[in-house]
Amino acid sequence: MSDLTILSIDLIVSNPKLRSGRPIIAGTTLRVQDVAAHHRYNHYTPEELADELQISLAQVHAALSYYFAHQTDIDAQIQADTDFAHKAKEEGLGQRHSPVLR
Repeated sequence: MSDLTILSIDLIVSNPKLRSGRPIIAGTTLRVQDVAAHHRYNHYTPEELADELQISLAQVHAALSYYFAHQTDIDAQIQADTDFAHKAKEEGLGQRHSPVLR
């Protein structure tokens, strides 16, 4: 029999009632995809992310680890959110006043 014990890191959670069930950092509403996007597209280091997002370095590394283990799905979520934001902006959705010029 093996003496191997598998230890889990419980810093990433998912709850269908929070952030549409997307993975978040436990104890926050910060999505893994937000941490990943800042790292990937803004080139933030883990230390910069921890400081900027006011989370621990362990939380940053847990989020990035989860991201790299599920990169295809999370990249698709990031792209879908980006596409939605662009479309909403083009259509003037969420604006208090109608756009004068289009």
